Amino acid sequence: MFIGEYQHNLDAKGRIIVPVKLREELGVKMIVTAGLDKNLLIYTTEQFEEIASQLMKLPKTNARARQYVAHTLGKASECEVDAQGRILIPAPLVEAAQLKKNCVIVGQYDHVQLWDKELWENYYEDASSKIDDIAESLTEFLV
Repeated sequence: MFIGEYQHNLDAKGRIIVPVKLREELGVKMIVTAGLDKNLLIYTTEQFEEIASQLMKLPKTNARARQYVAHTLGKASECEVDAQGRILIPAPLVEAAQLKKNCVIVGQYDHVQLWDKELWENYYEDASSKIDDIAESLTEFLV
């Protein structure tokens, strides 16, 4: 289970430390891909294989399905933890998530998100300002 918020810096080479608590569960190799909110998603290799398997069930004749698959799988990258506990984020993913030096790593129970700190703070502030309405609109899904 991935929970918590951690702040780490992206170095000039595109490397970032994966917190020990998260690294223990993610393993030595993990998959990093583009998310939907200008963030990156980090999965165990097993989780990502399941996601890819589900994506392959989408109709190849549906343009939106093809776009979603391309978005999710196209820039996905296997990243390996180095001796200092860092992973190298490929440049196209750094660009996709608009990562700068200050980043936030956020546990999302079954996966991890990587955000540029400023984008995360704006996203979280926006969600927090309307959390009562959001919670009420999702009640039917929480049965």
